Amino acid sequence: MAITDFLEKNAKIYPSKVSLVEINPENQPGHAVTWREYNLIESGSNERYRREMTWKEFDIKANRFANLLLTRGIQKGDKVAILLMNCLEWLPIYFGILKTGALAVPLNFRYTADEIQYCMELAQADALIFGPEFTGRVEQVFDLPGVKTFFYVGDNKPGFADSYNQFVHYCSSIAPAVEITDDDDAAIYFSSGTTGQPKAILHTHGSLAASCITEQKHHSQTHDDVFLCIPPLYHTGAKMHWFGSLLVGGKAIILRGVQPEWILRAVSEERATIVWLLVPWAQDILDAIESGDLLLKDYRLSQWRLMPIGAQPVPPSLIRRWKEVFPNHEYDTNYGLSESSGPGCVHLGVENIHKVGAIGKAGHLWETLIVDENGKPVAQGEVGELIVKGPGVMKCYFNNAKATAELLRDGWLYTGDVARMDEDGFIFLVDRKKDVIISGGENLYPVQIEDFLRAHPAVCDVAVIGLPDERLGEMAAAIIQLKPGAACTEAEIMEFCVDLPRYKRPKKIIFADVPRNPTGKIEKPKLREIYCGTRLVEAQTTN
Repeated sequence: MAITDFLEKNAKIYPSKVSLVEINPENQPGHAVTWREYNLIESGSNERYRREMTWKEFDIKANRFANLLLTRGIQKGDKVAILLMNCLEWLPIYFGILKTGALAVPLNFRYTADEIQYCMELAQADALIFGPEFTGRVEQVFDLPGVKTFFYVGDNKPGFADSYNQFVHYCSSIAPAVEITDDDDAAIYFSSGTTGQPKAILHTHGSLAASCITEQKHHSQTHDDVFLCIPPLYHTGAKMHWFGSLLVGGKAIILRGVQPEWILRAVSEERATIVWLLVPWAQDILDAIESGDLLLKDYRLSQWRLMPIGAQPVPPSLIRRWKEVFPNHEYDTNYGLSESSGPGCVHLGVENIHKVGAIGKAGHLWETLIVDENGKPVAQGEVGELIVKGPGVMKCYFNNAKATAELLRDGWLYTGDVARMDEDGFIFLVDRKKDVIISGGENLYPVQIEDFLRAHPAVCDVAVIGLPDERLGEMAAAIIQLKPGAACTEAEIMEFCVDLPRYKRPKKIIFADVPRNPTGKIEKPKLREIYCGTRLVEAQTTN
């Protein structure tokens, strides 16, 4: 079935129940007043702090945007890119696109103008909807050939775009008469290979719908659960975890901020029961509690039942600390890729906390194998490449048959991750075949950083690797080989990196020779052995 069917079902069964709430803590009132109480006191200005919509309103807003797109010539098979920060409009816009039969193309809000242009051209996008944070970047690419229209969400729209807020209000609230099946294309997400160039990952309605079923099966969401969504919605991870709530008509809270106080306050005031965290956020919460900066007695947290965590290696020591502070919480993690419609193809399970450090076993509706270089299963305990098969596997890399053939073979998705299975059937990741660095839940692509650093006049060669970091999981370290006779300091390199997006800047600079093998490739395994001391053994990760 089409994933839009779940939204329409909820609108019929739970029309007046709240579906989504947006909390903007940067505009929150004083600590003595709750968001809900403040809304009652300051009616008329409450939208600065808290906005909500019912399931019926959600469906109507999706229908209105779908009909607006149709009036602009968007039709089944077209692609509509989304460049928005997390907000109340995000998901209705996403589903509005899907209701036209077009494909939603979420863009990373950290993309530069060049990256926006590259990804829109790669996906052959026909339209873009964006928010005020991105006006300057979009203005640099608004004349892209093939793009039919630009929509702007917010006040003070730029001259080259149409106002979403103004036009969508006048469109029909009835769902467009577009037939959609589970085999129809639904969305394009972006990932990257070892070269660092994003690939366009094509998913169908069937693969997205399957992720709803898998997620709900894993975490037993009910209509009464309240899901706190903090990670960016452009990524498969956060959205696919929310899909479990979509399946049962449960409420979700979209929190625009990650400070420990904001998270606990949102849990308390909105009565959240499920909170999906990244490792740094969980560590920051524990540090704030242990330092006395946050007092648990100030919050209502007894309803919080589940803390799933992922998107990077999860230290078992962190979970032990968490259980000491929150002994009644269930803990869980999923492993997945954007190519497998987000987390869920491998699943630990709340009943298996004694196996923290493993990524788990095959998820609901999924199969797993660990194979050698010839695609043959390895013996239990031996190391090989993890491959997965299930209904959430991508259809292909859009317009990239070669890359698709390398990743998809006989229905199996080759993850590029090296793993082993223990005597109880639990899978442990040993290392990654790719050089992608996962820092704070974000993928960093060493080639991009290396290319940038090579432009420095004193740099002869450079290699970027990930070093273990307690808070971020990994941090980017640049090993820099200077030109003969050149002099340079760490401070000078850091200053040079100011033009890089902050999350891509290396956190550590090491001046040393960069080893290369006879074919000219950088010997990164050797560098890891030198500077990490050991490999990242039995680490747990999700993409």
